[in-house]
Parts: sequence; structure tokens; C-alpha cells
Amino acid sequence: MRDIERELTPAMQKYQIGLLPYFPLASGLLTSKYRRGAEIPKDSRFAAWPRLADRYLNETNWKIVERLERFCARTGRSLLELAFSWLACKPVVASVIAGATKPEQVEQNVKAVNWKLSAEEMAEVDRITAKQGC
Repeated sequence: MRDIERELTPAMQKYQIGLLPYFPLASGLLTSKYRRGAEIPKDSRFAAWPRLADRYLNETNWKIVERLERFCARTGRSLLELAFSWLACKPVVASVIAGATKPEQVEQNVKAVNWKLSAEEMAEVDRITAKQGC
């Protein structure tokens, strides 16, 4: 279980407080822009801020992303769609920040809101993304 779900979500629900997730795409990790073993794109956030790359580009996250990519391939959706849809299904999430620097990113963001994950899909994603050993 992720820390926020164990510690904060119950309190937020009790006091009817909304959450506005910051960096819902993990600084781009959930956009398929980055590939394990590949050079970081020069025009990317990770290239501009190497500390973000240090935070997100690790073996645990690569394994999770690869499992999520397989899930997305089975559903015919993108990682971006999954990230936004998963967040939107969470009762405490008030909104999802959908930033974009290119027109095609705006189109992807709009497309993402059309997918409502089923309870089974939510459970599978939760299993894929749960921290091990917690």
C-alpha cells in the first residue's frame, strides 16, 4: 500500500478534503517518453532536472512501468490515459493536473478522460503499483 493511501486518504475522506496530485505523470515517466537503457531525451524534464531522473529512474519504477505498459497494451490504452483515469477514479482526487507543452499532448489529455476504469481494472493497477514489503 502506498503511504498516502495508508496515512492521508482516510483522514481526507473523513474531513471531506480533496487532493490535487502534483506531477500525475511522474515527471513524464508515465508518458512512454523514457525507455530503460535509452538516453534521456535532451528536451525532457529529466534532462533539465537530473535530480528528478535520479528520483524516478530506478529498477523498481522500471519494473512497475513495464507491467503497466503490458496492462495498457491489453486494454488498448496509453500509460497517460491510465494515469489520469486511475487518479480520476479515486474519491479524494478533486482534479488531475493535465499540463501540456505540445498540441498533441492536449489531445492525449482530453482522450484520457473518456476512460473510466472498472473495479477489476483498478484492483489490477493497484496490485501492479503497490510497494512490496510494506
